Amino acid sequence: MTSANQPAAGRYPAGSAAFPHRDLTGLAGLAPWEILFLLDEAEQWVELNRQPHKRADRLAGLTIINAFFENSTRTLLSFEIAGKRLGADVVNMHAAQSSVKKGETLIDTAMTLNAMRADAIVIRHASSGAVRLIADKVDCPVLNAGDGQHEHPTQGLLDALTIRRAKGDFGKLTVTICGDILHSRVARSNIHCLTTLGADVRVCAPPALMPAGIEAMKVTPFHDFDAALDGADVVMMLRLQQERMSGQFIPSPREYRHLYGLTLERLAKAKPDALVMHPGPMNRGIEIDSTVADLAGRSAITTQVEMGVAIRMACLDVLTRRSRGVEGWA
Repeated sequence: MTSANQPAAGRYPAGSAAFPHRDLTGLAGLAPWEILFLLDEAEQWVELNRQPHKRADRLAGLTIINAFFENSTRTLLSFEIAGKRLGADVVNMHAAQSSVKKGETLIDTAMTLNAMRADAIVIRHASSGAVRLIADKVDCPVLNAGDGQHEHPTQGLLDALTIRRAKGDFGKLTVTICGDILHSRVARSNIHCLTTLGADVRVCAPPALMPAGIEAMKVTPFHDFDAALDGADVVMMLRLQQERMSGQFIPSPREYRHLYGLTLERLAKAKPDALVMHPGPMNRGIEIDSTVADLAGRSAITTQVEMGVAIRMACLDVLTRRSRGVEGWA
Protein backbone atom coordinates (compact mmCIF):
# COMPACT_ATOMS: atom_id res chain seq x y z
CA MET A 1 0.00 0.00 0.00
CA THR A 2 1.38 3.41 -0.90
CA SER A 3 1.79 6.27 1.55
CA ALA A 4 -1.12 8.00 -0.19
CA ASN A 5 -3.40 5.41 1.41
CA GLN A 6 -2.46 6.48 4.94
CA PRO A 7 -4.07 9.39 6.85
CA ALA A 8 -1.72 12.36 7.01
CA ALA A 9 -1.59 14.38 10.22
CA GLY A 10 -3.31 17.73 9.87
CA ARG A 11 -4.82 17.13 6.45
CA TYR A 12 -8.32 17.48 7.87
CA PRO A 13 -9.84 18.83 11.11
CA ALA A 14 -10.32 16.66 14.18
CA GLY A 15 -13.58 15.02 15.24
CA SER A 16 -16.87 15.94 13.61
CA ALA A 17 -15.26 18.91 11.85
CA ALA A 18 -13.63 16.39 9.50
CA PHE A 19 -17.09 15.60 8.13
CA PRO A 20 -19.71 17.91 9.70
CA HIS A 21 -22.63 16.84 7.49
CA ARG A 22 -25.51 14.76 8.82
CA ASP A 23 -26.27 13.26 5.39
CA LEU A 24 -24.41 12.22 2.26
CA THR A 25 -26.70 13.19 -0.61
CA GLY A 26 -23.96 14.27 -3.02
CA LEU A 27 -20.30 15.14 -3.43
CA ALA A 28 -20.85 18.58 -4.96
CA GLY A 29 -19.65 21.25 -2.56
CA LEU A 30 -17.65 18.96 -0.28
CA ALA A 31 -14.21 20.20 0.74
CA PRO A 32 -11.16 18.17 -0.35
CA TRP A 33 -10.40 17.15 3.24
CA GLU A 34 -13.97 15.90 3.74
CA ILE A 35 -13.58 13.55 0.78
CA LEU A 36 -10.08 12.50 1.87
CA PHE A 37 -11.38 11.80 5.37
CA LEU A 38 -13.97 9.34 4.03
CA LEU A 39 -11.34 7.67 1.81
CA ASP A 40 -8.96 7.32 4.75
CA GLU A 41 -11.73 5.93 6.96
CA ALA A 42 -12.47 3.28 4.33
CA GLU A 43 -8.92 1.91 4.44
CA GLN A 44 -9.48 0.08 7.74
CA TRP A 45 -12.53 -1.65 6.24
CA VAL A 46 -10.61 -2.72 3.13
CA GLU A 47 -8.24 -4.55 5.46
CA LEU A 48 -11.06 -6.03 7.58
CA ASN A 49 -12.88 -7.28 4.49
CA ARG A 50 -9.79 -9.22 3.45
CA GLN A 51 -9.67 -11.14 6.73
CA PRO A 52 -11.34 -14.52 7.38
CA HIS A 53 -13.45 -12.86 10.11
CA LYS A 54 -15.14 -9.90 8.42
CA ARG A 55 -17.39 -8.59 11.16
CA ALA A 56 -17.08 -5.58 13.44
CA ASP A 57 -19.77 -4.67 15.96
CA ARG A 58 -19.38 -0.92 15.69
CA LEU A 59 -23.03 -0.46 14.70
CA ALA A 60 -24.46 -3.25 16.91
CA GLY A 61 -28.01 -2.40 17.95
CA LEU A 62 -28.55 0.10 15.13
CA THR A 63 -31.13 -0.34 12.37
CA ILE A 64 -30.36 0.61 8.78
CA ILE A 65 -33.11 0.72 6.16
CA ASN A 66 -32.17 0.32 2.50
CA ALA A 67 -35.11 1.95 0.71
CA PHE A 68 -34.64 1.23 -2.99
CA PHE A 69 -37.36 2.79 -5.16
CA GLU A 70 -35.25 1.88 -8.20
CA ASN A 71 -33.75 -1.55 -8.77
CA SER A 72 -30.02 -2.16 -8.38
CA THR A 73 -28.85 -5.57 -7.27
CA ARG A 74 -25.18 -4.56 -7.07
CA THR A 75 -25.61 -1.39 -5.00
CA LEU A 76 -28.23 -2.91 -2.70
CA LEU A 77 -26.06 -5.96 -2.04
CA SER A 78 -23.04 -3.75 -1.34
CA PHE A 79 -24.91 -1.60 1.19
CA GLU A 80 -26.45 -4.68 2.83
CA ILE A 81 -23.07 -6.37 3.24
CA ALA A 82 -21.57 -3.11 4.55
CA GLY A 83 -24.24 -2.70 7.21
CA LYS A 84 -24.11 -6.32 8.34
CA ARG A 85 -20.32 -6.38 8.55
CA LEU A 86 -20.59 -3.41 10.91
CA GLY A 87 -23.02 -5.38 13.09
CA ALA A 88 -26.18 -3.40 12.27
CA ASP A 89 -29.66 -4.79 11.71
CA VAL A 90 -30.30 -4.22 7.99
CA VAL A 91 -33.77 -4.09 6.47
CA ASN A 92 -34.26 -3.91 2.70
CA MET A 93 -37.38 -2.17 1.38
CA HIS A 94 -38.17 -2.91 -2.25
CA ALA A 95 -40.42 -0.39 -3.99
CA ALA A 96 -42.14 -3.14 -5.96
CA GLN A 97 -43.65 -4.41 -2.70
CA SER A 98 -44.10 -1.00 -1.05
CA SER A 99 -47.09 1.26 -0.54
CA VAL A 100 -45.60 3.67 -3.08
CA LYS A 101 -47.06 1.38 -5.73
CA LYS A 102 -50.46 1.87 -4.13
CA GLY A 103 -50.35 5.65 -4.46
CA GLU A 104 -48.52 6.69 -1.29
CA THR A 105 -46.52 9.88 -1.80
CA LEU A 106 -42.79 10.07 -1.28
CA ILE A 107 -43.29 12.35 1.73
CA ASP A 108 -45.74 9.85 3.26
CA THR A 109 -43.11 7.15 2.82
CA ALA A 110 -40.48 9.39 4.41
CA MET A 111 -42.70 10.05 7.42
CA THR A 112 -43.41 6.32 7.77
CA LEU A 113 -39.73 5.44 7.69
CA ASN A 114 -39.01 8.18 10.20
CA ALA A 115 -41.65 6.84 12.59
CA MET A 116 -39.85 3.49 12.59
CA ARG A 117 -36.85 5.26 14.19
CA ALA A 118 -34.20 3.93 11.85
CA ASP A 119 -30.64 4.98 12.66
CA ALA A 120 -29.74 5.52 9.00
CA ILE A 121 -31.62 5.29 5.72
CA VAL A 122 -30.04 4.47 2.36
CA ILE A 123 -32.17 5.64 -0.55
CA ARG A 124 -32.11 4.98 -4.28
CA HIS A 125 -34.70 6.72 -6.45
CA ALA A 126 -35.30 7.33 -10.14
CA SER A 127 -36.04 11.04 -9.63
CA SER A 128 -33.31 13.63 -9.14
CA GLY A 129 -33.72 15.38 -5.80
CA ALA A 130 -35.90 12.69 -4.24
CA VAL A 131 -33.22 11.71 -1.73
CA ARG A 132 -32.77 15.30 -0.56
CA LEU A 133 -36.55 15.59 -0.16
CA ILE A 134 -36.65 12.55 2.11
CA ALA A 135 -33.54 13.67 4.01
CA ASP A 136 -35.29 16.93 4.90
CA LYS A 137 -38.23 15.00 6.39
CA VAL A 138 -36.46 12.45 8.59
CA ASP A 139 -34.46 12.67 11.81
CA CYS A 140 -31.65 10.23 10.97
CA PRO A 141 -28.73 10.34 8.51
CA VAL A 142 -29.59 9.65 4.86
CA LEU A 143 -27.21 8.21 2.27
CA ASN A 144 -27.86 8.66 -1.43
CA ALA A 145 -27.51 5.39 -3.35
CA GLY A 146 -28.33 7.15 -6.62
CA ASP A 147 -31.08 9.61 -7.52
CA GLY A 148 -32.10 10.12 -11.14
CA GLN A 149 -29.47 11.98 -13.12
CA HIS A 150 -28.24 13.87 -10.04
CA GLU A 151 -25.56 11.97 -8.09
CA HIS A 152 -24.33 8.62 -6.84
CA PRO A 153 -21.86 9.77 -4.15
CA THR A 154 -20.64 6.43 -2.81
CA GLN A 155 -19.81 5.36 -6.37
CA GLY A 156 -17.73 8.49 -6.80
CA LEU A 157 -15.96 7.77 -3.51
CA LEU A 158 -15.27 4.11 -4.27
CA ASP A 159 -13.89 5.07 -7.67
CA ALA A 160 -11.62 7.66 -6.03
CA LEU A 161 -10.43 5.07 -3.51
CA THR A 162 -9.71 2.60 -6.32
CA ILE A 163 -7.72 5.23 -8.22
CA ARG A 164 -5.79 6.42 -5.16
CA ARG A 165 -4.70 2.93 -4.17
CA ALA A 166 -3.41 2.30 -7.70
CA LYS A 167 -2.06 5.72 -8.68
CA GLY A 168 -1.52 7.88 -5.59
CA ASP A 169 -1.70 11.69 -5.79
CA PHE A 170 -4.76 12.91 -7.73
CA GLY A 171 -3.04 16.16 -8.65
CA LYS A 172 -0.76 14.31 -11.06
CA LEU A 173 -3.50 12.34 -12.81
CA THR A 174 -5.44 12.69 -16.03
CA VAL A 175 -8.76 10.84 -15.92
CA THR A 176 -10.84 10.26 -19.06
CA ILE A 177 -14.54 9.47 -18.55
CA CYS A 178 -16.28 8.25 -21.70
CA GLY A 179 -19.85 7.31 -22.47
CA ASP A 180 -23.33 8.52 -21.66
CA ILE A 181 -22.28 11.64 -19.72
CA LEU A 182 -25.69 13.27 -20.14
CA HIS A 183 -27.68 10.68 -18.18
CA SER A 184 -24.96 9.52 -15.80
CA ARG A 185 -25.13 10.35 -12.09
CA VAL A 186 -21.93 8.31 -11.74
CA ALA A 187 -20.17 10.73 -14.08
CA ARG A 188 -21.40 13.71 -12.09
CA SER A 189 -20.26 12.34 -8.75
CA ASN A 190 -16.89 11.36 -10.21
CA ILE A 191 -16.43 14.79 -11.77
CA HIS A 192 -17.24 16.55 -8.48
CA CYS A 193 -14.96 14.21 -6.54
CA LEU A 194 -11.96 14.05 -8.86
CA THR A 195 -11.84 17.75 -9.75
CA THR A 196 -12.10 18.64 -6.05
CA LEU A 197 -9.11 16.39 -5.37
CA GLY A 198 -7.10 18.06 -8.13
CA ALA A 199 -7.27 15.59 -11.01
CA ASP A 200 -7.41 16.73 -14.64
CA VAL A 201 -10.72 15.31 -15.86
CA ARG A 202 -11.70 14.83 -19.49
CA VAL A 203 -15.19 13.80 -20.56
CA CYS A 204 -15.93 12.22 -23.92
CA ALA A 205 -19.29 11.48 -25.52
CA PRO A 206 -21.23 11.82 -28.75
CA PRO A 207 -22.65 15.37 -29.08
CA ALA A 208 -26.15 14.16 -28.16
CA LEU A 209 -24.88 12.62 -24.92
CA MET A 210 -22.74 15.56 -23.78
CA PRO A 211 -24.46 18.00 -21.39
CA ALA A 212 -24.51 21.62 -22.52
CA GLY A 213 -22.12 23.81 -20.57
CA ILE A 214 -20.21 20.86 -19.10
CA GLU A 215 -17.08 23.06 -19.01
CA ALA A 216 -18.56 24.79 -15.96
CA MET A 217 -17.82 21.58 -14.03
CA LYS A 218 -14.07 22.18 -14.59
CA VAL A 219 -13.67 19.37 -17.11
CA THR A 220 -12.44 19.31 -20.72
CA PRO A 221 -15.02 17.93 -23.18
CA PHE A 222 -14.12 15.76 -26.17
CA HIS A 223 -16.12 14.16 -28.96
CA ASP A 224 -13.05 12.37 -30.36
CA PHE A 225 -12.35 9.40 -28.07
CA ASP A 226 -8.85 8.82 -29.45
CA ALA A 227 -7.88 12.41 -28.59
CA ALA A 228 -9.44 12.11 -25.12
CA LEU A 229 -7.36 9.00 -24.41
CA ASP A 230 -4.02 10.55 -25.29
CA GLY A 231 -1.85 10.42 -22.16
CA ALA A 232 -4.68 9.36 -19.82
CA ASP A 233 -3.73 7.70 -16.51
CA VAL A 234 -7.25 6.38 -15.90
CA VAL A 235 -9.97 5.44 -18.40
CA MET A 236 -13.48 5.19 -16.95
CA MET A 237 -16.18 3.82 -19.24
CA LEU A 238 -19.89 4.41 -18.71
CA ARG A 239 -22.89 2.31 -19.64
CA LEU A 240 -25.36 3.54 -22.25
CA GLN A 241 -28.40 4.20 -20.08
CA GLN A 242 -31.17 3.31 -22.50
CA GLU A 243 -33.75 3.34 -19.70
CA ARG A 244 -33.19 7.08 -19.20
CA MET A 245 -33.22 7.97 -22.89
CA SER A 246 -36.26 9.23 -24.74
CA GLY A 247 -35.55 9.54 -28.43
CA GLN A 248 -32.60 8.59 -30.62
CA PHE A 249 -29.26 9.53 -29.02
CA ILE A 250 -26.96 7.22 -31.01
CA PRO A 251 -27.24 5.86 -34.58
CA SER A 252 -26.80 2.23 -33.45
CA PRO A 253 -24.89 0.20 -30.85
CA ARG A 254 -22.53 -0.94 -33.62
CA GLU A 255 -21.73 2.62 -34.65
CA TYR A 256 -21.33 3.64 -31.01
CA ARG A 257 -18.80 0.85 -30.44
CA HIS A 258 -16.88 1.92 -33.53
CA LEU A 259 -16.51 5.50 -32.27
CA TYR A 260 -16.58 5.17 -28.48
CA GLY A 261 -15.95 1.53 -27.57
CA LEU A 262 -12.81 0.76 -25.55
CA THR A 263 -10.81 -1.83 -27.45
CA LEU A 264 -7.23 -2.98 -26.89
CA GLU A 265 -6.13 -0.94 -29.89
CA ARG A 266 -7.80 2.18 -28.56
CA LEU A 267 -6.51 1.66 -25.01
CA ALA A 268 -2.96 1.81 -26.45
CA LYS A 269 -3.49 5.55 -26.98
CA ALA A 270 -3.60 6.06 -23.20
CA LYS A 271 -0.54 5.66 -20.96
CA PRO A 272 0.98 2.15 -20.95
CA ASP A 273 -0.13 1.60 -17.35
CA ALA A 274 -3.52 3.31 -17.65
CA LEU A 275 -6.14 1.95 -15.27
CA VAL A 276 -9.42 0.71 -16.80
CA MET A 277 -12.63 1.27 -14.83
CA HIS A 278 -16.37 0.72 -15.26
CA PRO A 279 -19.11 1.21 -12.64
CA GLY A 280 -21.13 -1.72 -14.00
CA PRO A 281 -23.19 -3.35 -15.20
CA MET A 282 -21.18 -3.54 -18.43
CA ASN A 283 -22.46 -3.83 -21.96
CA ARG A 284 -19.60 -6.00 -23.18
CA GLY A 285 -18.91 -5.51 -26.84
CA ILE A 286 -20.50 -2.05 -26.91
CA GLU A 287 -18.78 0.44 -24.58
CA ILE A 288 -16.01 -1.99 -23.59
CA ASP A 289 -14.59 -5.17 -25.09
CA SER A 290 -14.21 -8.25 -22.90
CA THR A 291 -10.48 -8.34 -23.66
CA VAL A 292 -10.15 -4.92 -22.00
CA ALA A 293 -12.64 -5.50 -19.18
CA ASP A 294 -10.74 -8.62 -18.11
CA LEU A 295 -7.23 -7.30 -18.78
CA ALA A 296 -4.99 -8.53 -15.97
CA GLY A 297 -3.05 -5.81 -14.19
CA ARG A 298 -4.96 -3.01 -15.92
CA SER A 299 -8.66 -3.58 -15.26
CA ALA A 300 -9.83 -2.37 -11.83
CA ILE A 301 -13.49 -3.28 -12.33
CA THR A 302 -13.65 -6.01 -9.66
CA THR A 303 -11.52 -3.86 -7.35
CA GLN A 304 -14.17 -1.13 -7.65
CA VAL A 305 -16.74 -3.58 -6.32
CA GLU A 306 -14.47 -4.47 -3.39
CA MET A 307 -13.83 -0.81 -2.58
CA GLY A 308 -17.57 -0.18 -2.68
CA VAL A 309 -18.21 -2.27 0.42
CA ALA A 310 -15.40 -0.51 2.32
CA ILE A 311 -16.57 2.97 1.34
CA ARG A 312 -20.16 2.21 2.34
CA MET A 313 -18.96 0.85 5.68
CA ALA A 314 -17.00 4.07 6.21
CA CYS A 315 -20.00 6.26 5.35
CA LEU A 316 -22.37 4.34 7.63
CA ASP A 317 -19.82 4.49 10.45
CA VAL A 318 -19.10 8.22 10.08
CA LEU A 319 -22.71 9.33 9.67
CA THR A 320 -23.87 7.46 12.78
CA ARG A 321 -21.07 8.63 15.09
CA ARG A 322 -23.07 11.54 16.46
CA SER A 323 -26.04 9.37 17.45
CA ARG A 324 -23.66 6.77 18.93
CA GLY A 325 -21.99 9.41 21.09
CA VAL A 326 -18.52 8.85 19.66
CA GLU A 327 -15.98 11.12 21.31
CA GLY A 328 -15.52 14.31 19.32
CA TRP A 329 -18.80 13.74 17.43
CA ALA A 330 -21.53 13.91 20.09
